[in-house]
Amino acid sequence: MADLEDINPENVKGKFYVDCQCIDCDLCRETAPANFTREEDEGYSYLFKQPETPEEVELCIEAMEGCPVEAIGDDGQEG
Repeated sequence: MADLEDINPENVKGKFYVDCQCIDCDLCRETAPANFTREEDEGYSYLFKQPETPEEVELCIEAMEGCPVEAIGDDGQEG
């Protein structure tokens, strides 16, 4: 389960985030490319844009549920 206290520093503030468990598998970037990107030097993903549409929210949830190491989290807040 993703840890809000251990998030990657590049994440934009908001509901979804990626923590330091990320293994750079590319699943989230393939699933929700409008929201996730890669930190090239260290090799991990982070959320560069919080979802703004219902479709983007759905894709971020799909990425979170599919993450093999559960590195994507949802802070539990609405919106």
